[in-house]
Amino acid sequence: MRYDVAVVGLGAMGSATLAECVRRGASAIGLDQFERGHQFGSSSGKTRLIRKAYFEDPAYVPLLLRAYEMWRDLEWRSGQELRRTTGLLMVGGETSEVIRGAQFAAQEHQLPIEVLDVRELRARYPVIRVLDGEVGVFESDAGVLNPECGVEAQLQLAEKAGAEMRFGVAVKSWHAHENGFVVQCADQTAIQARRLVLSLGAWFKEVLERLGLTIRVQRNIQAWFRPRTNKLAAGQFPPFLIDRPEFPAPLYGFPDFGDGFKSAFHAHGELTDAAHFDREIDFRRDIEPISRALEQWMPQAVGQYLSAKACPYTLTPDAHFIVDHHPEHAGIVLCGGFSGHGFKFAPVIGEICADLAFEGQSRHDIALFSIKRFTLPDQSEAAGGIRA
Repeated sequence: MRYDVAVVGLGAMGSATLAECVRRGASAIGLDQFERGHQFGSSSGKTRLIRKAYFEDPAYVPLLLRAYEMWRDLEWRSGQELRRTTGLLMVGGETSEVIRGAQFAAQEHQLPIEVLDVRELRARYPVIRVLDGEVGVFESDAGVLNPECGVEAQLQLAEKAGAEMRFGVAVKSWHAHENGFVVQCADQTAIQARRLVLSLGAWFKEVLERLGLTIRVQRNIQAWFRPRTNKLAAGQFPPFLIDRPEFPAPLYGFPDFGDGFKSAFHAHGELTDAAHFDREIDFRRDIEPISRALEQWMPQAVGQYLSAKACPYTLTPDAHFIVDHHPEHAGIVLCGGFSGHGFKFAPVIGEICADLAFEGQSRHDIALFSIKRFTLPDQSEAAGGIRA
């Protein structure tokens, strides 16, 4: 079996990459160790934020503008609603990372935001408890994405365009071949492809460790509650992000879209790896810290506990993505380390990966995502074991 490209891992980034490759006329196959629609990766949980005033780094903003365009196009081509414009309320001290970073990104890229002082916050949002000295940034263009539907929409488009997909098939290893690469699967089949895209989620850790780069897999908890007021229903209150020193990490949340009020800490949780990831929920360990923070910020949100989900964050040392060629194999594209803030970029990451695979470089400025920003030891091995 020979293909122009094989994409290993069909979560958010892999599904978008596969769809983009076949859209360009390539013969492509996508492989995933789990069944279609599984809940073991990072692209699940019913809601994800999409925002433009990016506090993490203004360099992301041009990619976000392209992502907004591509999400709209994906909605049109799939006939599905994948994004809701809700606005986003960010609150914190004037010098907090979230507030300072969002204002800086907005200023650099002329993005419309509204800055609210304590008095304005308390008047507009009486359901929250704002501390003296805190300010708010409201971004009206922000919204909510449906991750499960987004991944499935990409897979459907890829399938219709002629991509082959194999689920429930783990990849054991790959090695370079004179015409590209040979991928060995756990079911004893071998696949040949001129190009290889590794989009492995938490399993990306194994590949990077073979290159001498240590990244972390973090266990993050998303929790749903039945709020004690209808003022936290969708349309009544926007998604939020609160950066407060007494919290272990910034707290974010979503209004009730019918499944309950969702909240979680961003980039906070125990470190683990894909093989030992604990998916069991312990109320005292996992839910009570979120409840305590909500009680200080938005007490009416904490009604009946409904459910929770453990989500893996794959964190690079600087929390920026890795999207680049393999340092020893130009025909391999590495795509991972999305550090808990990558889903919103999925369509444009797919475009970038297809660019790298077939053009050798991307039309987008992706210097921030270069693996060369890390010091890697010399590599001599030409093959590696992976699972995706």
